[in-house]
Order: sequence, then C-alpha cells, then structure tokens
Amino acid sequence: MAETELLNWDQAGIVRAAELLSEGRLIALPTETVYGLAGDARNDRAVARIYEAKGRPSFNPLIVHLPDAARARDYVEWTDAAQKLADAFWPGPLTLVLPLRDGHGLSPLVTAGLDTVALRVPAHPLAQAVLRVFGGPVAAPSANPSGRISPTSAAHVLAGLRGRIDAVIDGGDCAVGLESTIVGLAGTPTLLRPGGIPAEAIGAVLGAALATHTGGEITAPGQLGSHYAPGARVRLNAERAEPGEVLLGFGAMECDLNLSETGDLVEAAANLFRHLHTLDRPGIAGIAVAPIPDRGLGVAINDRLRRAAAPRD
Repeated sequence: MAETELLNWDQAGIVRAAELLSEGRLIALPTETVYGLAGDARNDRAVARIYEAKGRPSFNPLIVHLPDAARARDYVEWTDAAQKLADAFWPGPLTLVLPLRDGHGLSPLVTAGLDTVALRVPAHPLAQAVLRVFGGPVAAPSANPSGRISPTSAAHVLAGLRGRIDAVIDGGDCAVGLESTIVGLAGTPTLLRPGGIPAEAIGAVLGAALATHTGGEITAPGQLGSHYAPGARVRLNAERAEPGEVLLGFGAMECDLNLSETGDLVEAAANLFRHLHTLDRPGIAGIAVAPIPDRGLGVAINDRLRRAAAPRD
C-alpha cells in the first residue's frame, strides 16, 4: 500500500474521504469518542480489510456509524426503547445493539455472525460531514492495532496504522476520549459496555435500571478481556510508582501525568488514552495508575483500565 494520506478538515478532504470509502478503501476519521477506522459496512472486502489492518479477531463485531437515527431503521428492527434513547442521546457516544432486519444489506463480517448489529450516530461534525457525503453505513472500530490504546488524535492513528490504511482525516483531538456506551436492546435493555454516557442516565430515560451483562460469549464490541493496552504493563489502584514505573494520577497528588488534578471524571475520561499514549514510551517498564472513583464516567474509565491491565495472550 502507498503512504497513508493525511487529509485536512475542509471540503476537499471530506470529498476525498468519501471517495475512498466508495472505492472500498479504509480511512480513519474522528468521532467525539475516539478515531474510528472506517470502511463501507456493505462491502465484504472493505470490512475484511478493517480486521486485517487492525489485526482484530474476526469474532469481535464492529459498530456501524450512521448520520442520523432515521437511517437505523434500514438495518434493524426498531423499538420504542431505541427511539427513546436515540431521541435523548443521538448524535452522541451511545451505541445500540438491535436485531437485524431482513434484507439489511450489511456485510456479515460486520456482525461476526451474530443476528444483531451495533449502531451509532456520532456527534463530531467532521464525522457527520463524511457520512453524509458518502451516503452509506460505515463500519468503524477504533483506529488502532487490536488490543492497543485507542487513538484520540490523528498522530495516534498514524503511529499505529501508517501504511496499513489509505488515509486519515484530521479533526483534532477527540472531546470525549472514551468509547461509546453500548446498550443491548434485543431483549431486556442491558449494559454491554460502559462508556461515554453513564448507565444511570440511560436508565433514567428508559424508566428502569439497565440489566448487567454477565460475561461469556461476546455480544458487542469492546468485550475482550485484554484490550486498550499499552506496551508497558499496567498496575491499578497504585498510591506510588515502583522502580521502573511512571505514575498516572488522579486528583491532587504528585505524579508523572494527571488525568484530572481537580478530580473531574469528565476531564479524566477525555485524557485517559492520550495520557496512556504519552506515558507508554521506551524504557518504561510499567504504568502505575492511581485509584479512580467507580461512579459515573469512572465506571467506564475503570473498565478500560482493567482490560489494559489484564493478562495478555
């Protein structure tokens, strides 16, 4: 493959990005959560190239991105609960998993053989612009080698995937910095992955708390045990760094880099992957991470950190 193109956030860049998608090629584009590695969700070869570029297991399904909720009805059996959540949180960092409808036209590789599909409407204006010019569904997992730290800037994408994808369109740093919350709606509304919207807020809209996914088979993206991992080992709930480690702090404390000196979980979520990228450098044996409160967005932050610290194959 030729050198990965770096596209600007302008009309020419948007048109070029949409043109590449139409040709079955891969681009990385920003969303409000992280950068996604995008390909035409209807094109088997394009979707297969996503798995190839990331080194992603083929049993791990992908999220399909759409410009608005109305398009979702083309692919899934829509429900009242889906409409309530779409009205409240789309566009935004929420993914809904719903049963596929007959004649949906998506590549079976997108769903990894499941009879459901994960859908999201991103809020980033650049992602919206590319989706609207392209005019079709886009499969877009995070634009990084599988299992590694998710990218929140174009530079992060190029560091991991340069030469393996066709282009990156630079939309600056991602505002949320943490992947979307995933809710399963094929039965009882269930939290499949914590993310950028707290489960409590989703439950409030539905009028009942979400059920909890109990593990076992993979039913949605982001459920692998070891995921989001830097090259250095990660040690959690650390009060101080051990020899050879750097300390990722939270709140008022001495550390090498702080997720939020004021203890703001929104700021911490936005900084998480960016700071892990910064600390994951040659000569560092490990990254010690200070305790993070397990409430609100802290639930999603701790989920990512536990997966980053999990034993690796």
